[in-house]
This record gives sequence, structure tokens and C-alpha cells, in this order.
Amino acid sequence: MNVPFYIARRYLFSKKSHNAINIISMVCVCGVVIATIAVVCALSVFNGFNDLVAGMFSSFDPELKISPRTGKVFDPTTAEFQKVKQLPDIAYFGEVLQDNALVRYHDRQDIAIIKGVDDNFSHLTQIDSILIDGSFILKDEVADYATLGVGLSSKLGAKPGFASPLEIYVPKRDEKVNLSNPASSFNQEYAYIGGVFLINQQVYDEGYMILPLSLVRQLLKYDKEVSSIELKLADGADISSVRKQIKAILGDQFTVQDRYEQQEASFKMMQVEKWMTFLILSFILTIALFNVVGSLSMLMIEKKDDVRTLRNMGASDSLIRRIFLFEGWMISGFGALIGIVIGLVLCLLQQTYGIIKLGQTAGAFIIDAYPVRVIFTDLLTAFITVAAIGFMAAWYPVHYLGKKWFN
Repeated sequence: MNVPFYIARRYLFSKKSHNAINIISMVCVCGVVIATIAVVCALSVFNGFNDLVAGMFSSFDPELKISPRTGKVFDPTTAEFQKVKQLPDIAYFGEVLQDNALVRYHDRQDIAIIKGVDDNFSHLTQIDSILIDGSFILKDEVADYATLGVGLSSKLGAKPGFASPLEIYVPKRDEKVNLSNPASSFNQEYAYIGGVFLINQQVYDEGYMILPLSLVRQLLKYDKEVSSIELKLADGADISSVRKQIKAILGDQFTVQDRYEQQEASFKMMQVEKWMTFLILSFILTIALFNVVGSLSMLMIEKKDDVRTLRNMGASDSLIRRIFLFEGWMISGFGALIGIVIGLVLCLLQQTYGIIKLGQTAGAFIIDAYPVRVIFTDLLTAFITVAAIGFMAAWYPVHYLGKKWFN
């Protein structure tokens, strides 16, 4: 039997002669429980928002994107790209040509990012799921069509079904601006409005316009060049494994990005916010665990006679210190375990029933309730943090105050 642990457990659960010690111990445990619940719930909510944003981007971003490290465009018809296209895990291979352009509709105009895509784009992304008006169409026998972000559509005052086409202007490459006739320095094309999409991401909703690849090539005066290759993998394919295969084929001249890397800035910001919140809650947890110092100090004063008896029975100073160290660790440990269990239950209830709403008005936000996703590593991080801070909180009264009171 572990004697220090057994005695510490008896001290933790037995009634003390002074009721104040019981109250302080209970307050200490409750403080640890509440702070741990806050850590678990906060990290799980950030995970939920991370999944929500990832789901939004997945409607527009491909699973894998190949881009050149230098330059704007490249030739996708080389032998290397043919090898990539023939990989068994590649389900769809889409060519994309993207650049900035001036878009005009009647008396309104705005700068937009024109994204020229081929017929595989509807398979590469979930574009149909984010359309709020019209339909996704690139071209028919008569005309080319544009699919606009909802913000860009609003700024131009253009909607599907309007009779007039959009006017799209791009500066001519490798030519100086003709000051006497500036209009001659631009390439111009037309596209009718086919649909409007909504992703709830400003960068896309207010700045993007999807066009046929052939139209964008005419505007930019390219024959076969593209700015990126977008890929959709076969069901069950491992993204990291396919990335390694593509990198081995293409070498260091190209980057191969998954969805998280394509939106690296957004996801990094969310991770920074998550762990900054964790640090703030850890600071609150540290304050709560300072109660361990007071609880152990009062307990050591009360148990002076017990300590004297143990010494007379042959107990060493290290054994006595371990008793009170175990006492402090159990206060933080039990508080952490209870807090994690309660936090986990609250997260599961929120995930199932959406108890805490984002707003009182239904439909005012993208979702009605706070999203939640529990990750085991977050629970482990919360427990280790509480245990580490609890260890440091118990160390001081045992090793410094104990020398004064037990000698």
C-alpha cells in the first residue's frame, strides 16, 4: 500500500476539526471544476467554429490545388502534369486561370477576381450548394455566363435573368497605356449573369466571379496557360499520400495545398484565437488553484500532532512531504476530472440539442446555436494543465512552509 497516498486520501475526505478548512477545500475543488469546464467548453466551441469555416471553404475550394512557386501561369500540358492526371486517386482534374479585372454593368463598376474554370469545376467543388439565385452555368450555344458572389452582385446591381450582359475589362499584357485613347489598352469581353453564390466569406462573396476558362483566356490572351490546377480525389483516397506523389512528380517548382493551406491565414488566426483564449483561462485556473496554498497551509497547521506521531513511528521528512503533496495533487486532480466530465456532458448536450443560441432571432446567423466539437487532445491538454499548475501550487506550502512548521 502507498502510505502517503492512503493518508492523503483520508485527509481529503475526512472531516476536519475546523470547519473553515473543509469550506476552503471545497471552494478550491469547485474553483478548479468551474475553470476546467470553461477550458473544455471554450476549446470545443473553437473547434466547432473551425469546422464550420472549413465547411464553408469546402464549397468553393478544391481538395488539392497545384500552383507555381514563381510566376503567374504555367503550361498544364507537360508530361509531368499528364502523370499527375493519370494517378489512380485523382477523380477530377480542373484547369483554372485567375486574375483581376474591371467589371461593369450599366453605370456601376467594380474590381473583381475573375476565375476561369472548365467543365469539371462543378465536380471539384460544391458550387450548387451555395447558389442563392439562378443556376451554375458556364456557357451555352449562344453566350458565356458569369456566376457572381452576392456582394459583387449587389454592388453592380446585377442579377440572373437580366437582359444586359456584364462588361469585363482586362489591361493588355506587355503593352503601355495609350494616353490618347485609354480604352484601346484594354481587352473586353461580355458575359451574361447565370447565378449568384453566398459563402458568408467576404473575400469570396464580394470579390469573386466565375467565368468559362475559354473566355478568360481570350481576355488575357493565353493559349493553354493556367494559373492553377484543382483536384478532387477519389473516395477513400489519402490526401497526404496523394500530395507526396504529386510533389515527387512535379518537384519544387510547384506547391500542392490542401484546403487548410489554401486558407492558411484564416485558419491560423482561428488557432491563435483558440490558444490565446486557452492561456487566459489557464491564468484564471492558476488563480483558482492558489486556493490550494491556503488549504494545504491550514491543513498542515491542523495536522501538526499527526506529523509528530508519524515521526515518532519512524516516518521520514520526505514521506511527510509526499503526504501533503498528494493532498494538493488530489484537490487539483479530482477537480480536473470532475470538470472534464461535466464539460464533456455540456458539450455533448450543446452538440445534440443546441441549447445556447447565437441570437434570439432564428436565421440571423449562419447557424442558430454555437457549434461544438470535442477533441480528445484538448481534454488531455486541459487535464495536464490543471495537474501541472496544481503541482506547482502544492509545492510551495509543502517544501517551504513545511520546513518552518514541522521542524
